Amino acid sequence: MPVTPADVPRGPDTTSPPPPLLVAASLAAVEAFVLAALGTLELANLRSIRLTMGITTAAFFLAAAAGLGWCAWSLWKVRRWARGPVVMAQLIQLGLAWNLWAGSTKPLSAGLAVVALVVILGLVHPASTEVLEQDARA
Repeated sequence: MPVTPADVPRGPDTTSPPPPLLVAASLAAVEAFVLAALGTLELANLRSIRLTMGITTAAFFLAAAAGLGWCAWSLWKVRRWARGPVVMAQLIQLGLAWNLWAGSTKPLSAGLAVVALVVILGLVHPASTEVLEQDARA
């Protein structure tokens, strides 16, 4: 006899994330992938004239990618602690979008701002807040 999802016992570790939280976690994972790609590209373009700057920049991007990726995965697993670091990353991204709002970088700026706002809205959505607060009580 096949087992259906309704037959599986649910505990605090099997809480399913609501759609707004899934969207926020997915976009944070995409941001982590982009940061990892930027770090890899920086490593691929190392030059002896700026070796130290290239290595530290690549290390920063790769560390930020790892941290944001871990937080995105933790949001998928409905871990409350991951919300704060992801919100902070989005606020930094909004500041970057503000700085890029000039000339030919306006489309990039708008894209960064929209993604950051969607992630923040997904994290503070009532359904997301409810499920994340359940994790705190468990």
